[in-house]
Amino acid sequence: MPSIPLMILLSVVLGLQIPTSRRSLDAVARAKPRLQTALASHGAHLGSPIYIRIFKTERELELWVDKGDLYVLFKKYPICAFSGELGPKLREGDQQSPEGFYTVRPAQLNPTSTFHPSFNLGYPNEYDRAHSRTGSALMVHGNCVSIGCYAMTDSYIEEIYAMADAALRNGQREFQVHVFPFRMVQEKMIPLRNSRWYSFWLELKAGYDAFEQYNRPPRVRVRNRQYVVTSP
Repeated sequence: MPSIPLMILLSVVLGLQIPTSRRSLDAVARAKPRLQTALASHGAHLGSPIYIRIFKTERELELWVDKGDLYVLFKKYPICAFSGELGPKLREGDQQSPEGFYTVRPAQLNPTSTFHPSFNLGYPNEYDRAHSRTGSALMVHGNCVSIGCYAMTDSYIEEIYAMADAALRNGQREFQVHVFPFRMVQEKMIPLRNSRWYSFWLELKAGYDAFEQYNRPPRVRVRNRQYVVTSP
């Protein structure tokens, strides 16, 4: 049985439920001063609820923060590396980065990751399992290498991880990460209407459109093997 890192064990014993390591504490400490200054200019603070959108074609990760009435865009981070092509991940070992609606809870933080602090997207989710898709350990991490994950530079993942860690410690029970093939505006959809993934992308577009309209993450569930999106 592998040993449990001391800081993670202490977190569990003390009832914090947020996995912690010396590495993650150091990463958060490095990122905290610049985050606090930048968040103040957005009328938010470190610990505000967060929401993340990822776009493959644009190679961007958007980090949004909750101001109470709506979410505001805090920062766009360039994605250093991801693998595969447009379309969802289908099976273990296909080296494809996933697309879909994912939920990150405290246990999915990985403060002892080989690739700097990271978090697990939660693939396969209920939708993926309904379509018999397989895979594991699909992360957002640092170190700028990918075999199915979304990789950032180390300094960027420190900021993203620090925001996630603070939000969860401050009471956000989970945060959403919505992964899209591209910004799902109609002019980008039309040329791809013959793609094998077009009907799947229409399901994702419903979530994209709902957030664009309300600036709050939509509610997403799975029914009859399809994503069903309702307004926040």
